[in-house]
Amino acid sequence: AVAAEEALAAFPKPTLAAIRGYCVGGGAQLAAACDLRFAEEGALFGVTPAKLGVVYPASATRRLVRLVGLATAKYLLFSGELIDCARALRTGLVDEVLAEGELAKRVAEFSAVLASRSLLTQTAAKELANGTWDVPPAEAEERGAHWAAQARASGDTAEGAAAFLERRAPRFTWPTP
Repeated sequence: AVAAEEALAAFPKPTLAAIRGYCVGGGAQLAAACDLRFAEEGALFGVTPAKLGVVYPASATRRLVRLVGLATAKYLLFSGELIDCARALRTGLVDEVLAEGELAKRVAEFSAVLASRSLLTQTAAKELANGTWDVPPAEAEERGAHWAAQARASGDTAEGAAAFLERRAPRFTWPTP
């Protein structure tokens, strides 16, 4: 699961996990590697290496801590206990909880929202959000300035401003950043 997890985390576009039922072990690891997680009511979540006598991968542990905080990560890692949707939502493990039968519809709707937004902005936001934890502030600012220049050069900034002023939906192009 580590290779798949790292590929998901490194993918430059937003990734979304749709969770129904049990999301335990490698499934939780893969879901945590996604940018966003939507779950159906009744889903259960668990990180269970303590039940198996294995050590959770360092990259997955670090990602889990950043996602849910140190206290919840320790609870999950130390105990191997399952948590319900309410606690997963409260701790940041999931972003939305949907009623039974509504998950696929909501994921499709939200995917359409993402597709209507600036891919360049999303790519920049993902890189900056994921990559500014361990770099000096000046380096993070440099990457931010790089992406702002890319957005201006792409026309996305001009299109966003024009759409706002004209009270219409923006029509962004989808270049490969």
